[in-house]
Amino acid sequence: MHGERRSLTGHAKLAGDLRRAWLAMKLRGPGQVQFWFIALVLGIAAGGAAVLFRIAIDLVQRVAYGTEDPTHLHSFVTGLHWSQILIVPILGGLIVGLILDRFIEDSRVRSVADVIEGAALREGRVSFREGLASGAASLLTLGMGGSSGREGPVVHLAAVISTWICTRIRADGVTGRDLLGCAVAAAVSASFNAPIAGALFALEVVLRHFAVHAFAPIVIASVAGTVVSRLALGDVTQFIIDRDNVLAFYVELPAFLILGLLCGLVAVVLMRAIFWTDNLGSQLQYRLRIPAFLRPTLAGAMLGLMAIWYPHIIGVGYETTITALAGGLLLHEAVIFVILKVAAVAITMGGRMGGGVFSPSLMIGALTGLAFGLVATGLMPDLSGDGTLYALAGMGAVAAAVLGAPISTTLIVFELTGDWQTGLAVMVAVSMSTALASRLVEHSFFLHQLERRGVHLAAGPQVYLLGTFVVGNVMRPLSDPRAAAESACQELIAAGTYVSASATLDLAMPIFERTGDRFIPVVTVKKGEPPVLQGALFHVDALRAFNRALSARSAEEHS
Repeated sequence: MHGERRSLTGHAKLAGDLRRAWLAMKLRGPGQVQFWFIALVLGIAAGGAAVLFRIAIDLVQRVAYGTEDPTHLHSFVTGLHWSQILIVPILGGLIVGLILDRFIEDSRVRSVADVIEGAALREGRVSFREGLASGAASLLTLGMGGSSGREGPVVHLAAVISTWICTRIRADGVTGRDLLGCAVAAAVSASFNAPIAGALFALEVVLRHFAVHAFAPIVIASVAGTVVSRLALGDVTQFIIDRDNVLAFYVELPAFLILGLLCGLVAVVLMRAIFWTDNLGSQLQYRLRIPAFLRPTLAGAMLGLMAIWYPHIIGVGYETTITALAGGLLLHEAVIFVILKVAAVAITMGGRMGGGVFSPSLMIGALTGLAFGLVATGLMPDLSGDGTLYALAGMGAVAAAVLGAPISTTLIVFELTGDWQTGLAVMVAVSMSTALASRLVEHSFFLHQLERRGVHLAAGPQVYLLGTFVVGNVMRPLSDPRAAAESACQELIAAGTYVSASATLDLAMPIFERTGDRFIPVVTVKKGEPPVLQGALFHVDALRAFNRALSARSAEEHS
């Protein structure tokens, strides 16, 4: 009897679950399917943009350097006259400078950091005009002698496509962020032929959460981007490595721990070199009154001089990375190339040229790992596996530390090489490098970029959400029945306590803390004229708006 009752109860529960599922499908299913269809279309578009961007880089390199095989550009450039090697980056820098000066107010190329900012503060949107100009600048940088990566520009171009779609369908903040994640996932997966890593990169780096509701559409878009890439470029891994690699796990594993620490230090040097060079470039530009469009030109001249003797610094650097993974470099060559590539990337980024840091960090990591591996296997040849394993682990370790994305970077390395047998070595090196780099650099490269601009995303939504509210939208205008007394407002204005209507709550809240007042007068200020009272911002209204936004963001991230 008891068994029959339990069975009937189980059947009733199952029937209830099915009814609820059917109602959910009727009420929400069509909209969900429609959203997934949009994610699919967006994935195809973003994947196509990534493929076209890659093809366009090859085309520019063919025209600029006269090579028939851009995949072996470094080898080809060694046979060119030194004047061509010097002139191409200078001309590229000049064109980049003119584009940025004409279309972007601060003459700064937009990249992954701006996509992260768009996800957090702009409802998943980025600037359309600045995005297209940045894409063109990065294309010319990579095609004409710059030393950076193509993944950052591709991610931002995908964000531009997502923004266009969001504008057309009038997407809200949650939908806009989800579509942005879809676009980023498709772009990364198409660029690396890595669908798993592309999806996780969008969640880990751009959206910075792993909400279930965003997972399905992002995976759909990521797979779509990969399919587009494979149809256009073939189903091959980016790097081909020796499949006979053997890791003596228990004996050799401590060496990969040490390699991870070394890679963390190298990643910190790379990031600090970029920021230091950018500061130096800005100081020199200000003191010498150098026009903004000439800054990339001067950077191109420096890169051209370096490339005359070391053409390995040109472009994405995959040829050198492949050579390192194959163990085709000597110890002193690997060390010299690491130093030169760090310097070249710093000059490119500090010179306000285009491109990203992902591919350079892969190259620098592979070279660092190879150099370490040559030393380690040379000291203990009987206790070591293949030295190229260290190049593979170093590639992932430096990239993960720079991006602050250990999960997706580890998967990208696996999918780039197709070698899943050495996963333990890569994971150990990645974990140590990210742990050390996070102690020496306050945030990842992208978050630190934003921090330098005064955008404090690393502190969490409890800090940066205040910057999303404009005071004029939260205040009580003078016509509101609950408005503050005009006389009291004028007294505070006379005492210098007021806030602009165009300011955000992150500027207003410290005033409440400092004064202890219930409200702050809100004014508009024109140059040479006294403040004009518009209303008052009440502390309780500001807190209520902030709490609603914080609750909504928490619900989004945990749904």
